[in-house]
Amino acid sequence: MNYPEIARKLTESLALAHSPVSVSFTHSIPAGVDGFDSRVPAGCCFWEEGSLRTFATSASDHSSCAIGMYTHNLEQAPGQQEDLRDALAIFRDLGYLRDADLALIPVMNCRTEKIVYGPLAEVAAEPAVVLLFVNATQALIASEAAQQVENRVVPAMGRPACAVIPLVANTAASAISFGCCGARAYVDIFSPDISIFAIPGKKLELYTERIQKLAAANSTLTNFHRMRRAQIASGATPTVKESLASASRHTST
Repeated sequence: MNYPEIARKLTESLALAHSPVSVSFTHSIPAGVDGFDSRVPAGCCFWEEGSLRTFATSASDHSSCAIGMYTHNLEQAPGQQEDLRDALAIFRDLGYLRDADLALIPVMNCRTEKIVYGPLAEVAAEPAVVLLFVNATQALIASEAAQQVENRVVPAMGRPACAVIPLVANTAASAISFGCCGARAYVDIFSPDISIFAIPGKKLELYTERIQKLAAANSTLTNFHRMRRAQIASGATPTVKESLASASRHTST
């Protein structure tokens, strides 16, 4: 795939404020890619950093977040396993996570040594998942693309935010994540109006083509609805054909 071109098309079609982020699972660090060189409180922090530069992480880089290590099926030391048990106990006490809920949280179905993050335009390894930081309008277009590419309604999930990656990687089908309170505390991009739309890497070209078409159609139809609203509010009685023609002329100018 021509990843720089795909990244450009996605960014321009959706008017994204941040680069699409490639997430790749590998057994070794690709040539020319550096390891991660600082400490973060949770693996979701790598998404924000990955919109800016390319780097590879190991299990130790994820060690501050036992939940993220669990969802990504990373090897846990005894101390991290204890952290996971403690976190789950706290979640149960708060009523945040019931025992029955745990089985519904996606977990990577295979184990790899490295996870590589980076801007899609600079992809260093074939992405398993591509993350888009989207507002409601952008999510609308991406979800419409999902219906056409996959012939289904795209699922939307909450906690934990990191589980959207194994969900999409395991199923090769897209999903929306509204994040979780942890991700929204750790990741500055996760402002109140932003969610994550995750695309399976194998379907990236199909999604890009449909998103381009749907973004253009949404632009024309938005003008159609706005102009029709104004026309009817003024007392006019335009036909749908007349309103659409006006909207198309407005869009072309």
